[in-house]
Amino acid sequence: MSTTFSPDPIRVRVPATSANLGPGFDSLGLALALYDDVAAEVTADGVTVSVTGEGAGGLPEDERHLVVSAMRVAFDELGGQPPGVAVECVNRIPQARGLGSSSAAIVAGVLLARALVIEGGRRMDDAAVLRLAARIEGHPDNVAPCLLGGFTVAWTEPDGARAVSLQVADAVRPTVFVPAERGLTATARAALPPTVPHHDAALNAGRAALLVHALTAAPELLLPATVDRLHQPYRAAGMPGPAALVGALRAAGVAAVISGAGPAVLALSEPPVDLDPGTDWQLWRLPIPAHGARVARGRLGHAERDPVAAGRKS
Repeated sequence: MSTTFSPDPIRVRVPATSANLGPGFDSLGLALALYDDVAAEVTADGVTVSVTGEGAGGLPEDERHLVVSAMRVAFDELGGQPPGVAVECVNRIPQARGLGSSSAAIVAGVLLARALVIEGGRRMDDAAVLRLAARIEGHPDNVAPCLLGGFTVAWTEPDGARAVSLQVADAVRPTVFVPAERGLTATARAALPPTVPHHDAALNAGRAALLVHALTAAPELLLPATVDRLHQPYRAAGMPGPAALVGALRAAGVAAVISGAGPAVLALSEPPVDLDPGTDWQLWRLPIPAHGARVARGRLGHAERDPVAAGRKS
């Protein structure tokens, strides 16, 4: 199948995400209103990448950039590669903190490639975008809320990922504690044992089911609903500061969990006003957007190029 490319630049806005949410390991996720803006256009030759904001000076600015590599995979699925591509990234999602920066880059790349191909939407529908993004990422729990927004439940069928988005109760107002330290998903996963006790698996199954109800209809149940024995206890030794903060928050009655693979901490209920996590932490209040990634034609404008323009922090 021949591939024709759009002459117009395309831009996409992708939200931060938090995955696992305690007991929902590799299945539950939440979109957060902090955004990366990425634009791309087809060029005559080569690859150029510019990065502003988070990751500037540290991320690769060539084929190795995750947005570009995701675009390459998507272009192959869509029928062929363009002669060249130029990518501009304005990043606000913290890198390597457990807030979905890699999933945002992957989703951005897949959506940009689809929009840059004439009739790309016909060749790759939204369900196929989710399947491809999850395949690139390795699991669907972050890419699902990035694409769909809100609170998502994701699972994998033999032919790929599936997900549904649910409306969150108005009383759920997340607070994210972002540390100065970074973490690596691969390191966090390496801390997990190959098997877990049956009673721990049973506990998590019940709490994950309860969490769906708590987030959508009964926020007063968020504390018991966020109990986890599958991953956070095993990872605690590798992130003692975040584990201690989660413990302190939960002791104060706050439904707190490690965000994704960490080391950021997510509080799903209001922290005490007198809580002082220390100078190594930034406290951000981030609403839950009802929608996920958004695509439009044109280059990034002045507002999109402002590294602090998207997202609410306090």
